[in-house]
Amino acid sequence: MKKEKSALQLFLEEGRIEAGCDEAGRGCLAGPVVAAAVILPADFESDLLNDSKKLTEKQRYQLRPIIEKQALAFAVGIVSHTEIDEINILNASFLAMHRAVEQLSVIPEHLLIDGNRFKAYPEIGHTCVVKGDGKLLPIAAASILAKTYRDDMMDELHQKFPHYAWDRNKGYPTVAHRKAIEQYGVSPHHRMSFRLLEDQLKLNL
Repeated sequence: MKKEKSALQLFLEEGRIEAGCDEAGRGCLAGPVVAAAVILPADFESDLLNDSKKLTEKQRYQLRPIIEKQALAFAVGIVSHTEIDEINILNASFLAMHRAVEQLSVIPEHLLIDGNRFKAYPEIGHTCVVKGDGKLLPIAAASILAKTYRDDMMDELHQKFPHYAWDRNKGYPTVAHRKAIEQYGVSPHHRMSFRLLEDQLKLNL
């Protein structure tokens, strides 16, 4: 059976150097928020590339080296959990994208941002695209890199703090994660500005 070609667009405006930007880890209780910026070539094609949330873990890791090899430029930006606590998660998400953009070896003419809000990057225009990772290939590519790089970081942290099962939940607020926080307390990598425990898990004393 022949694969369907991706319905995602390669650009918002043809002939312009556009960088897709997306982040991963915004809703997590622990670990950093990680963003990526990707500039794809005009002849880029992929039947598999899609919104990272619609792909399996295996597919995401298959795509990462393809994106990195074919991209005109790519970069990853990281904002730590302590920075998140200081400036809040929304600002941290913007900062992670800024850090990714500033590391690009090719200067983009325009940024394609996944979501509906963004803090303007100096001297580069941007367009916010709601659910952009399911509409534009550069944003989808950025979502793959952000997700896989962050997953790698959480897998590494899991080796030091196995109680929280970060190899499985990647820091997201699963029931098991919250129960582990209740049982073992917080780790040095938890975001203290987040609601780490649900009321149902708190004991009535």
